Amino acid sequence: MGGSGEAAAHECERGFTVRRTEEADWREVRALRLEMLADTPLAYLETLEQGHRRSEAEWRSWARDGSSHASITVVAIADGGRWVATMMSKVPRGASGAYLYGVYVAPGFRGRQAGVTDALLGRIEEWAALRGDSLTLDVHELNARARAAYAKRGFVETGVSIPYPLNRAQRELQMRKPLR
Repeated sequence: MGGSGEAAAHECERGFTVRRTEEADWREVRALRLEMLADTPLAYLETLEQGHRRSEAEWRSWARDGSSHASITVVAIADGGRWVATMMSKVPRGASGAYLYGVYVAPGFRGRQAGVTDALLGRIEEWAALRGDSLTLDVHELNARARAAYAKRGFVETGVSIPYPLNRAQRELQMRKPLR
């Protein structure tokens, strides 16, 4: 496991730790991103091939941004040191609230009983609530598992959709959760 972690890491009784990323984590950030691109290709706006082409400087920046004031990336690290989940949020220019991006939970750590998704989402929502009154995301129309998971956690479809950048014939659906 890279990096020293942040002082505010949260230990969980369920066998994992949740914390923000920092620059020293770039190797783990890269490995987890490549895992997620391979596991669920339609869930992200980049291909596995594009992910492999990113430079070390890009990965370092990505990891460093996880602990910036303008964005947050949280990860779940299993007791054995394996990185098993991640979520990122930031407030896009002109938006009235934060957006959720890059959500991934490894098989075997998914579902309510595992608690990983809720632990990460809780940290994101705390951060986002200081920056606006809602948390918004886009989810691929064919990603039924993710749509159901978000709905169970209070997100509702807004009726807004956009073309999916990797296949313009498909759509991404906007979902939003009020935070206040």
